[in-house]
Order: sequence, then structure tokens, then C-alpha cells
Amino acid sequence: MEYFTPIENLLDHTSRHPNNVFLHQPVSRQWQEFTWADVEDQSRRIAAGLLAQGYQEGTRIGILSKNCAHWPIVDLAIMMAGMISVPIYATANRNTIEYLIKHADLKAVFVGKLDDINEAELAINDNVLRITLPYPTISAHESYSSWVTNFSPLLEINHPTIDDVATIMYTSGSTGTPKGVVWSHKNWASAAQCTAVKFNMTSNSRVLSYLPLAHAVERSLTAAALYKGYQVFFAESLDTFVDDLQYAKPTAFGSVPRLWTIFQSRILANISQQNLDLLLSLPLISYLVSKKIRTRLGLQCATHFCSGTAPIPLTLLQWYRKIGINIAEGWGMTETSSLSCINLPFSKDNLSTIGFPLECVEMKLSEQGEILIRGDAVFTDYYLDQKSTTKSFKDGWFHTGDCAVIEAGAYKINGRIKDKFKTAKGKYVTPVPIESLLCINADIGQVCVVGSGVKQPIALIVLNETLVRDKNKTGITKRLQQTLLSVNQQLESHQKLDHLFICKNSWSIDNDLLTPTMKIKRNLIEEKYKETLTMKLSGEVIWEEDIL
Repeated sequence: MEYFTPIENLLDHTSRHPNNVFLHQPVSRQWQEFTWADVEDQSRRIAAGLLAQGYQEGTRIGILSKNCAHWPIVDLAIMMAGMISVPIYATANRNTIEYLIKHADLKAVFVGKLDDINEAELAINDNVLRITLPYPTISAHESYSSWVTNFSPLLEINHPTIDDVATIMYTSGSTGTPKGVVWSHKNWASAAQCTAVKFNMTSNSRVLSYLPLAHAVERSLTAAALYKGYQVFFAESLDTFVDDLQYAKPTAFGSVPRLWTIFQSRILANISQQNLDLLLSLPLISYLVSKKIRTRLGLQCATHFCSGTAPIPLTLLQWYRKIGINIAEGWGMTETSSLSCINLPFSKDNLSTIGFPLECVEMKLSEQGEILIRGDAVFTDYYLDQKSTTKSFKDGWFHTGDCAVIEAGAYKINGRIKDKFKTAKGKYVTPVPIESLLCINADIGQVCVVGSGVKQPIALIVLNETLVRDKNKTGITKRLQQTLLSVNQQLESHQKLDHLFICKNSWSIDNDLLTPTMKIKRNLIEEKYKETLTMKLSGEVIWEEDIL
């Protein structure tokens, strides 16, 4: 496959259909449109502004903002100026922002939409130029709007080769300090182009961009839009998300397991599972009800659905199939430039697997069951970290740390090597499969199985607030006891759970127990509840609020 850089794709589209709309941005509920010509013109002006600061080729420039149309425009501008973009999660705290600024030696940071500006205000020191995007944000001396007004479009732009460095993508830091993953244009383009082909994307496709653009998946989808020329819509805020989704009417929609669970909860908040099952059992009514649900979600035009970043329970996949949403589970890493393996074309026989590798990579399993991967989409080094780079590669294969089995040719993730823990009995336990079994109970919103150094594992649980808002502890406890019994019957003796521990507070990005892509931070959750492991607990289901 021939690969093209984002700049090549942009210039191609502006030459062929400059007045076609590319980006859609809501501002105070009014939708702004950016044509291909608009995007190129503004990118050239911002690039001119960067060069006017005296920055040299290869200078690292940060982007700290929630998703918006100006995010990819700035990204393109940085490339046009011959510099390297460094995305920063909009939810990053002061320590993380300061670390990335120092580690990547950022000379400037574009700052846009943020839920909390205080962390950025404190983290970005006076030695780093602040350039604000046209939204309420932190204080700065330079702004996107003034640069677009005062600078003429840069005529002689940088044209990177396919092997040049495109960006440095820092991992979400779920278990420690973020690593800077260096993407070449080949890495980025191969994953993006293969993803677009896998999803049958065309110039008529539409997507809603809401997962963090600092994450590999969303960044890759934006590049795929440049490749195929489809339209990208942005969500204005969490409060307007459903309205924005209904406006965009995406033809493909991907999310993370946590959000798929939330969507399910919202549906069941309006209709009981019993009534829904009854309606879905009636042939014609079933079609109408399913269509109505998809329409209310804004997904009536979507033909492809996917989930990634963390395991999704089989029961949830089966539940969505009943309402006509066939979720294809996918897998990838920052180190593989986003999606590498997915259950597409969708097969119900491969439900709960991540399907088959994309054309741009090869995959295999080690003797220990670890996924090994190589190919055009796989990075070659961590920024300024040769030790980690050398440790991660062997004989040309990147060791992912994810474990899997192969069922009928399809890959099925069963956890990460580092997530395994040893109980006091000296037996190893892999938590992810146990967590998936527990999630058959819709009362459970989040779960983390722990047990290092103790007699038997226990499951830390956060209840699904939408479904259990009646707070009927007796009924919830009884259902959880039944779930515990059912799950333990499926486990070996050393895996059986002693208790289900109901945590009083949920795990979130704000309390630093979830990553920006809503994966649980196991090490921090275990640290938070370490005393629980040493307590003498009585009963199968224990409520934290009862023992405080």
C-alpha cells in the first residue's frame, strides 16, 4: 500500500474540492463550518506565526486542548512549519504537564478548551510561549485569532517525507511516567489508511470526534479523514454530547467500554429490561423499537460500531446486538499507531475477540501467550529512552505486554502480563477474565480484582449508579451474592473470590483512578484500597460505607 502524509492529503483535497466542508465545530450551539480551503489557509497562517518566533526545524510544539476543529488545524500548521507536535491530554494535571514540557523540551503550547484551566496556568511556565485557541481558556500573550488575522499564509511550507518524524505521542501513564512514542509519517499513515479501508470509509462518511485527540485512536481517525476526505464533527461539551451526536449522524461510531455501559444505563433508565425484552421478542415491534433507540442516540446512520482501549464484557456486546448495534471489538496501542486488530468484517462468531490484524502489521503469540507485533504501523523508539526501546523489541518484534489466545484464527485478549498477581498460596491470578465474568451483572459499573499476597482474591466494585439509583441495598446485595456464586463456580480454587467489596466512591479521571481513555489505573486503585486486603471481612458482599 502506498502511504501519504497529512500534508499531501490536505493539498490534494484543497486542489480538487476546496469548498467542500471538512470540519464542523459547535460554538454556543451554533455550528461553524471549515472547508478544505479554510483549513489549508488557516494552517499556513499559523505555520507562519510559528516560524516568526524563530523556532527551528524539529522544534517540539505542544497542543493542550479538548477536541475542537482548531486542534487538527494547529496540528497541520506545526507540520507545515517543519516542527513536531506533542499532544497533551486535556485532563492532564500540573505534574504531568510539567513533565511533558520538560521531557519534550516544548518551546510553545497551543492551549484551548479545558474543563479546568488552573492546572495548565500553573504548569506552563514563562519560558514556554502560550498560544490560545479561540475559546475561553488560560491567559496568554499570543492567540490563534491574532495570528490568523496578522500573518499571511506561508507560501513555502515543509513537505515531510514518509519516514520523517510526525509527532511524539505520550502514553496515558496508567502505570507510571508517560513514555513518548515517536511516530513517523509512515507509522501514522499506515494505521490511518488501513483503518479507513477496514471501516469502508468514503468521502461521504461522517464521524464525531470526542475521544481525546491526544490518544492514538482519535488521532488516527483524524488522519484517516484527511486520507478519505470525510467530514469530522466535534462535540461542544459533555452536556451537549447527545445533541451533537444527533446532529452529526455519524456513519461509524467508536467508544470505550465505560461509555458503552453508560449508554446502556441511560436506555434502561427509560425502559426496564423486562419490558425491553418483551418488545424485542415481537418481530415487527422489535425492528421499530431498535430503530427508535438508535435514532435517539444519533446512531441511525451508523453501519460500523467499535469498542477498544479495554476489555468489554461479552454480555454487553450481546445486549447491543439485540438492538441492532453490532460492536466490533478492536485492539491497538500508542506504540502501534492506533488500531491494529479488529473484528471487522463483523462476525457474531468472533464476538468477544479482537478479530484479525490489519494489513499494515503482522501479529503472533510468544510461548507465554504475549502478543508480538511488527509492521509499518509499529513505532521504532521511545523519545529519549533507549533503555525502554531496547527492552521492548526482540528480533524485530515489539513485545506488547498484552496476553491473548487464538480462537478460530481470531485473537482474544485475556489480560496484561503485569496485571497478573500472586496470592499468598503462591498461585498466579489473571484478573481480566474474572472481571469480565462479574460484569454479567448490570449492577456493576466498574470492577478491579485484586489479591496480591493474600489468601484469596477479592473484587473491588463500583455500582452502576444509573441502574441502582433506588439504593435498594438488600436487593443489590442478593443479586451480587448470586453473581459471586455463579462466577466462583467457573473458577479454579485459587482464583475464587472471597468477597465483593462495594466502593463508596466511583473511579474517575478527576480522582486519577481512570486514564483519560477511561481505563482503570490498577496500581492506584490497589494502593487506595490496600488496607481492605488486610482486614478481616465477614460476608460475601461488603459495603465500604458500612465499615467506615
